[in-house]
Amino acid sequence: MEREIHTIDATNKVPGRLATEIAVLLMGKHKPSYQTYTDCGDEVIIENVKHLKVSKKFAENKIYYNHSLYPGGLKKTKAKDMTKEKILHTAVYNMLPKNKIRSEMIKRLKIT
Repeated sequence: MEREIHTIDATNKVPGRLATEIAVLLMGKHKPSYQTYTDCGDEVIIENVKHLKVSKKFAENKIYYNHSLYPGGLKKTKAKDMTKEKILHTAVYNMLPKNKIRSEMIKRLKIT
């Protein structure tokens, strides 16, 4: 299995649409040899994430939740308090399949 390197420019792109494109490349769904239980995806390098297009409404209204599994352990973070790199990384991570291969797939994502 050969892994290709894809370079994507994030200038003026919306995080959700860009994340779907990245997730497809990381999973390998664009290849004819794709199978759900194998890790046949490629490496993805994202450039110019500083110029990612995040609307004011999204930054104010989107809330990311994290829970420590202890009583009262819910933490809320608004998108305006997060960096654009973290917003994109979270979007891609949540679009990948929830199985043992996800951690290996996300390691092939390089955000610059």
